[in-house]
Amino acid sequence: MKIGEVAVAAGVTVDTIRFYERRGVLPEPDRRPSGYRDYPAEIVERIRLARSLQGVGLTLDEIVDALAAHDAGGATCDSERWRLDVALERVEQRIADLQAVRRTIRRTKARCESGACSLITVAD
Repeated sequence: MKIGEVAVAAGVTVDTIRFYERRGVLPEPDRRPSGYRDYPAEIVERIRLARSLQGVGLTLDEIVDALAAHDAGGATCDSERWRLDVALERVEQRIADLQAVRRTIRRTKARCESGACSLITVAD
């Protein structure tokens, strides 16, 4: 399959495929005599799996590791569940960070409404 065909079948852009290759998510494809990339049909499922893993919060490096475990064989839900635990912990930390920012914004807004806003300093 040509890169454009893979992109359409997987629902991603050609740039995404090239990026995945550079980052190690996808293996280097064979080349046709013309120099064009030649992908096996199963690469579409690999891209879909990578997108699915990204959707549950795994980083690209974690996706590369998870796919390597998958490729090595023997990866099961039980053996890979820890990856979801790590992603969940990261998301919970981001939520806590955003909640702290929200509290700060609300405090600053309340000060502005009372006339003691430190957000904007007027130069004379």
